[in-house]
Amino acid sequence: MKQICSIYKSPRKNEMYLYVRKADALKHVPEGLLVAFGTPRHTFDLVLSPERKLAREDIEVVLANLEKQGYHLQMPPAEDEYIEHLPEELLRRNDPV
Repeated sequence: MKQICSIYKSPRKNEMYLYVRKADALKHVPEGLLVAFGTPRHTFDLVLSPERKLAREDIEVVLANLEKQGYHLQMPPAEDEYIEHLPEELLRRNDPV
């Protein structure tokens, strides 16, 4: 099943995104979520299909959420994930002497 999807970025939380069906826009996103998310900023449109790979999300989960609830919320990575990607020299700089 293919979906044409619009992706919106949160102005309040770095790396938080809303995926919605382009034809529906934001009409299925609960008001409380929109308040917490902030005014959505459209980033781009994308055709999603089961064969497509996404960098940080499971495509099957995204498609299922779009079908079931009309949106998918991508949360930012945990802080631990940021630390895993820092070069070792930066981590050593913060070690006590």
